[in-house]
Amino acid sequence: MKEIKNVETTKSILEKQWQKTFGLPAPSGCHKSFLEKVLTWQQQARIQGGLTSSEKRQLLGDKNTTNGQAQAGTRLIRVWKNETHQVIVLVDGFLYKNQKWKSLSSIATEITGTRWSGPVFFGLKK
Repeated sequence: MKEIKNVETTKSILEKQWQKTFGLPAPSGCHKSFLEKVLTWQQQARIQGGLTSSEKRQLLGDKNTTNGQAQAGTRLIRVWKNETHQVIVLVDGFLYKNQKWKSLSSIATEITGTRWSGPVFFGLKK
């Protein structure tokens, strides 16, 4: 019982640190280890510098997207109204909440309740 309290307390502390660091609540449903890794990376980036422009292009452009289209296997994550939404890109569609979808736009509309461009909503296009 004591061990469970310590885990909850630690997660609560991490969520408060996330709020302080990013100015937003921690994404709902995230595991403690995820919060720890992101906060640790953010602190390291603040001290030693973040990704170079070249590294950002590799991560955001060259490797995962081509002309605003994500490659199969890419995981798209978007926080909307304090809820984290994850979509996995498939060869012939998208997987969202264990259901296959034909377009990102239909998923974005499902999440927001209004019509959205899926690639814009998930940050693949500006």
